[in-house]
Amino acid sequence: MKKSHFWLTAILLALVCSGITFVLMYAHYNGNPANAVQEGAEGQNYDNSHMGINASALKALEVQQMIDTYFIDEYDEKTMTDAIADAMITSTGDRWSYYISADEFSSYMENMSNSYVGIGVVVTFDEEQGLIVDSVTRDSPAYRAGILPGDIITAVEGESTAELGLMESRNRIRGEEGSRVTITVVHEGNSADLYLTRMSIQTEVVKYELLENGVGYIQIVNFDASCAEQTINAIKTLQRQGADRLLFDVRFNPGGLKDELCKLLDYILPEGIIFQSVDYKGREEVIRSDRRCLDIPMAVLINEDSYSAAEFFAAALKEYGVAVVAGSQTVGKGFYQQTYMLSDGSALAISSGRYRTPNGVSLAGVGLKPDIELDLDDDQYYDLYLGKLSHEDDPQFQAALKALLEK
Repeated sequence: MKKSHFWLTAILLALVCSGITFVLMYAHYNGNPANAVQEGAEGQNYDNSHMGINASALKALEVQQMIDTYFIDEYDEKTMTDAIADAMITSTGDRWSYYISADEFSSYMENMSNSYVGIGVVVTFDEEQGLIVDSVTRDSPAYRAGILPGDIITAVEGESTAELGLMESRNRIRGEEGSRVTITVVHEGNSADLYLTRMSIQTEVVKYELLENGVGYIQIVNFDASCAEQTINAIKTLQRQGADRLLFDVRFNPGGLKDELCKLLDYILPEGIIFQSVDYKGREEVIRSDRRCLDIPMAVLINEDSYSAAEFFAAALKEYGVAVVAGSQTVGKGFYQQTYMLSDGSALAISSGRYRTPNGVSLAGVGLKPDIELDLDDDQYYDLYLGKLSHEDDPQFQAALKALLEK
């Protein structure tokens, strides 16, 4: 590490630890760094009386300067500051707050926008084989090239995906729109190099189908950008096809944006409160729906991996008495996060408020108990996660469907 970088890092840490500012857009030190530290014979003696920082900030300064002074080898400054920021967030004990490094921030924003530039595949990682294709987006470069679920992407630009790992392989497959990438794909034991042109891919947030007996099945993957629009379009399409009942599936849904959630709830629910929250300053927010609503029998599937907006969605429909809820009890995420940028392009997603259901109930640490509680065994759970569990073999789905048909 270069000594000249120490003081910028130290001041940034001091600002974060002492709470001088919540959002760091720019930071610099206007005084004389030499006046901040006095050296002793064998260690560093700090006088922080004029710096206005607390004990935790002082300790961070001490640790870093001792490493900078005595550590015999080189170390990466960015790796250290990322680790410090991540540890500070983790030490709050809040599982919902997290740190986003500058390297990860663009991917984070892509995920929130439900779009990215790539070839249109969803993959899992196998340490021996590389990337295994789970699904392929319709009309994407991968779809047009004939890539199918179950195919294996063994190399990107000639480099093994098994050696690159999941994140690095993904980063190399993605790139600028219109640029080309070479991937090696194994299909039914046969390997071939494919030359694909990257394009902007809109993530499929909603999957739907018309089942027998007039039931419209809608799986909502997340509540990020375009969720409300895609879900409402799915509802309208299914109703045109003859659906007179709806079964929503938000299992494994991690949640998303409040605005998307409220738009969807406003479309479904009658007039009344659909969302309540209070932020870190004690400011309350109450959001209401209008009189227009969806007046047909409904059901919602949840599990222990339905978080945030997903469990709130199910809770709201349950409290209004318009849907039966089936599946496994949720964990209970009663906090919402806001993302604050730091000066180096990284960010903090911090729990800055609490939300409550339409009836004023907090789900924090409690979760939502379904009307029909039924857990999957380990094999069923894993197959559901991978999208390999059929409706016929899904006991939660069958229980919800039965209850819906009886309404």
